[in-house]
Amino acid sequence: MSVLVFGLYFPRHRRRDLVVAFLGVNVGVLAVAGSLSSSSVGAGLGLGLFGVLSIIRLRSTELDQHEVAYYFSALALGILGPLSGGPIWLSPALMALILLVMYLGDHPRLFRSYRRQVMVLDNAVIDHVALVAQLERILGARVHAATVERVDLVNETTVVEVRYSYAAGSRRSAALAEAGR
Repeated sequence: MSVLVFGLYFPRHRRRDLVVAFLGVNVGVLAVAGSLSSSSVGAGLGLGLFGVLSIIRLRSTELDQHEVAYYFSALALGILGPLSGGPIWLSPALMALILLVMYLGDHPRLFRSYRRQVMVLDNAVIDHVALVAQLERILGARVHAATVERVDLVNETTVVEVRYSYAAGSRRSAALAEAGR
């Protein structure tokens, strides 16, 4: 999972918010599946967990990706708590694993200089290279990805989702490091 998240996904897509979501869901599924495999409760409980997660995601207000990971982790902890079967240490160890992964995956110092933002520019920008240059100038940061969501030629606006990071040693990067302490 570390190779998938830190070796493939993040270097390509730079979405810090999904790092904790992938880690939380993965370790939650691992813990519940591992615990249910040695339990007499069966797979029905595990499938019910996914149903509850779908209801939370679809029926509630829009949640950020890291919030979904916390919900899933909370559900997994709730299922693991009362399960018996297998070694007595298994359930507490899996619960500790979930908490450790969530702590590390959502730590403020992990990828602290990376940001994601939706911006509305006061001009219509069609050229991608010019758009990236303008965003880098406005943000004072290196743009990793810029996805245009809407260009309005009548009102001269561009709505863009931008993923960016501040260079090490910059004033903003130093401010972020100080805020993360």
